Amino acid sequence: MDIKPALVAVLPANDLDASQAFYTRLGFRCDDGAAGYRILTHPTGAMLHLTAAVEGWLVRGRNPFGLYLYAAEVDALAERFAGETLEPGGVEDKPWGMREFSLSDPDETLVRIGWPLRLLRGA
Repeated sequence: MDIKPALVAVLPANDLDASQAFYTRLGFRCDDGAAGYRILTHPTGAMLHLTAAVEGWLVRGRNPFGLYLYAAEVDALAERFAGETLEPGGVEDKPWGMREFSLSDPDETLVRIGWPLRLLRGA
């Protein structure tokens, strides 16, 4: 694993195996881990650390956490998660210049996936 200076989210999870499986579907892989902790990396260089949540800390419908994954393959990922997106139509061009869609992970963390429209259009 090639490490560069970065800021990485440490995300609590009620079920590390379920969360790891979800993020694996987004293209992450588990590079390292121990009891109660997983280090995930993405081919783009993105990293995410998962840590076991304290019991009762993550309550369904009240999870305050959110992540944004920049991914040029936004349309392919939206197809992979068809029927699971928070937007009824799946991937959308947003007024702020992003093509994106949203998901909830197993603990209802908001996960937005997107890429700048100007880069998709070659501008």
